[in-house]
Parts: sequence; C-alpha cells; structure tokens
Amino acid sequence: MKLDKQFFSSTPRILVAVALLFFGLATIGMGVFMFHMGKNMSVMTTAVIKMGKDVHSMSSDMNNMSRKMDMMSGSMVRGQDSMGGAFVGVARDMKIMTLSMQQMGGDMQKLGNDIGEMNTNMASMTYAMNRMSGDMTYMNRSMGRMTHDINKFTEPEQIMIPFMR
Repeated sequence: MKLDKQFFSSTPRILVAVALLFFGLATIGMGVFMFHMGKNMSVMTTAVIKMGKDVHSMSSDMNNMSRKMDMMSGSMVRGQDSMGGAFVGVARDMKIMTLSMQQMGGDMQKLGNDIGEMNTNMASMTYAMNRMSGDMTYMNRSMGRMTHDINKFTEPEQIMIPFMR
C-alpha cells in the first residue's frame, strides 16, 4: 500500500470531519440527555413541591387534631369532675335513703306492736262492753220490776182491789 500525498493532505480534513461528526453526535446526545434530565428534574421538583404542600397540609391537620384532642381532654376532665360530684351526691343521698328506710322499718315495727297492743285493748274493751251490756240488761230488768213495784205503791187501790179495773 502506497500512501500518497493526497491521502495525507485530505486526512486532516477527514479527521476534522469525523471529529466534527462525532462532536455533533455527542452534542446531540448530550442535548437529548440534558432535555430529558431537565424534564425529569421538573417532574421531580413538581412532586417535591406537591409533597411539601401535602406535608404542610398534614402538619396543619395534625395541629388541628392536637387542638381538638386538647379540647376533648379538657371536656373529659370537666365531665369527670362533674360526674364525680354527681356520684358523691348520689352516694350521700343513697346513704340518707338507707338510713331513712332503716328508721321506717323500725317505725313500722313499732306501729305493728302498737296495732297489736291496740287489738288486745280493743278485745278487752269489747269484753268489757259485752259485760256492761249484760249488766245493763240485768239493770233494765231490775228497773222494770222496780217500776212495777213502784207503780203498785203509787196506786195502792189496785193492790187492795184488783178487780176494779
């Protein structure tokens, strides 16, 4: 193979053309790469911005939830205090009611004893009234006989002359 002058004189031009072609392809490849990288970075930046907004929204929601939980715990404390006071009142009233029922039981027992005693007294009184009724019957008969006898003495003529009538 024989190298001629022309080859060497055209070689730098071919080399330059190949280099320019390679540089052009590399530039186009780098441009396409940079374009896609920029596009991907834009999408990623948009996602990061959206994620930041979501985190901010979530933080606001957590703060609101924290405030509501604080309010709810305060309400629960107040409710428990109120219920505790109410339960103390209920317990006190139950104790009073129990004592009142015990006293009422004692009073009912006394009332039962008094009614029993009253029944005994009424039985005695009934017996005495029956006796008195019998005595009054006897007295009425005696008074009737006495009236008859008194009448005999106020009208002696009837005793002496019984046929005058």
